[in-house]
Amino acid sequence: MSPLTSFLSKLFGLYCVIFALTMFAHPSATIAEIQSLIGSPAAILTLSVTLLAAGIAMVVGHNVWTGGLPTILVTLFGWATFLKALVVAFLTPQGLAVYYNSFHYEDFFYVYASVLLIIGAYLTYGGFAQTWRTSR
Repeated sequence: MSPLTSFLSKLFGLYCVIFALTMFAHPSATIAEIQSLIGSPAAILTLSVTLLAAGIAMVVGHNVWTGGLPTILVTLFGWATFLKALVVAFLTPQGLAVYYNSFHYEDFFYVYASVLLIIGAYLTYGGFAQTWRTSR
């Protein structure tokens, strides 16, 4: 694993773990905040600009499809961020609401939070394990 992959694995992993834990701690608030975000064109614009910058940076900086599961997950995380940015940027607020509702977020909330936690824990472990192995 390259130093960049190790860094991004730790970064994305910790982000996912922390966000998943906040989802578990405040499920009603998380759902309400996402629904509120979808209803705010200014928030959608801010989100799309931020996601687009982050997604492009990740795809340009780490588009590596070989080297093991952590490496591929980091690459997929970058592409997912970029594609999410395109969806948020190009859909109208009404279209974004339809798109959001198609995932049945409220019905599968704990599934989404659990998957995020598992992926985050795996990436965090992989990134720090690589750092510990190379520092010996």
